Amino acid sequence: MGEYLHTGAERGFAPPTGYRLKAEFHEPPPQFEGCFTTFYRATLEIDEGGDRLHDHLQPEWANLRFFCGGAPDAAIGTTRISGAHFIGTGPSSLACQFTIPPMQMWGVGILPLGWARFFSADAASCANMVCDGAQHPAFSHFAGLADTLCNPEIDPEEQLAAITAAMTRAMRPTRDDVRIRRVHNELVNGDFASVHDLADACAMSIRTLERMCARYFGFSPKLLMRRQRFMRSLTTFMLQRGSRWTEAMDAHYHDQAQFTREFREFMTMNPSEYAALDHPILTSFMEARARVWGSAVQTLDTPG
Repeated sequence: MGEYLHTGAERGFAPPTGYRLKAEFHEPPPQFEGCFTTFYRATLEIDEGGDRLHDHLQPEWANLRFFCGGAPDAAIGTTRISGAHFIGTGPSSLACQFTIPPMQMWGVGILPLGWARFFSADAASCANMVCDGAQHPAFSHFAGLADTLCNPEIDPEEQLAAITAAMTRAMRPTRDDVRIRRVHNELVNGDFASVHDLADACAMSIRTLERMCARYFGFSPKLLMRRQRFMRSLTTFMLQRGSRWTEAMDAHYHDQAQFTREFREFMTMNPSEYAALDHPILTSFMEARARVWGSAVQTLDTPG
């Protein structure tokens, strides 16, 4: 387990109100290798006079999030949720805007192999979606976890054990394990100029690659490649405070104009608009994750 505490006052950061964010990252047991990013727990305290914090979460893989105490308002694309204590999100290529009160939260980050083993719906059908997990058929089989994870009287170790037990019961085999891992690994570690090159590296036809990506990754191969390139750039910018966008841009961008167009598509705003905003949750969480886990965001995690 890794743990990190961030306060609004450190390193010159000035949020709208004083706050403390504590994040813990737990490595899933070996039987789940390649299925999850982490099992993570976060606690947000906001000083008297403060109410809620607002931020924008970058594109990522699917997640289950269980909130104890306050519950957030969140939106991805045209989908919105408010007041739900179990929130499910599909894989995203758009920013998630959220406003969050003081709370405790358990999260489960789901990699493509995890989607294959734990979900019956095509990932593409849940892409860019945030929902009440207890009410949506793709996520409702995990709703029972809320009884434990949303109960402040239950010890965190017992809550972590409940996640492991629920995932053990729900996991099913899939015939596509090897191919999912191969595609995922090439997306994270490869350097391809075209979908054809990616398909060759994965030893499959373009049509098969497209089918695999829609079923388990949520998007077309081309969009996934673009998302990886963008997330490398955004992560560099967020972790290197004071850097310029031109310094953070991935080498595959032809020029700053192309990067700006991509940024607007993925984050629904221009880079300058994003840089001018406070990021009290995201900056803290990314720094904690990078320090403790070795990877700042889900999309840069390897499949094991």
